[in-house]
Amino acid sequence: MRQISLREFRTRGSKALEAVAPGETVLLSGQDGPAYFLVPVLGDVASQDRELRRANAKTSLRESWRSAKASGIDQTSAEEINREIDRIRAAQSETQSETR
Repeated sequence: MRQISLREFRTRGSKALEAVAPGETVLLSGQDGPAYFLVPVLGDVASQDRELRRANAKTSLRESWRSAKASGIDQTSAEEINREIDRIRAAQSETQSETR
């Protein structure tokens, strides 16, 4: 994978990409480190879009798991979750009744 600075890409975009092999992914990096991936589109665009969305979803899910573990909510039981859902639904139902 080739790495190109954001500055170089902004100022000489097409020139900076000339050295990149067809089909190669490019990592754009700024002063704070890696910032973006440039992923080539080859063949079935819809399939590649699904794969990219799936990868993004997995990344988001992993981040949620880390956050849950750090805050301790990963230890919440199914019963506790169901009680919380019931409490919120009851509160919503009360609010809807009051507005009618």
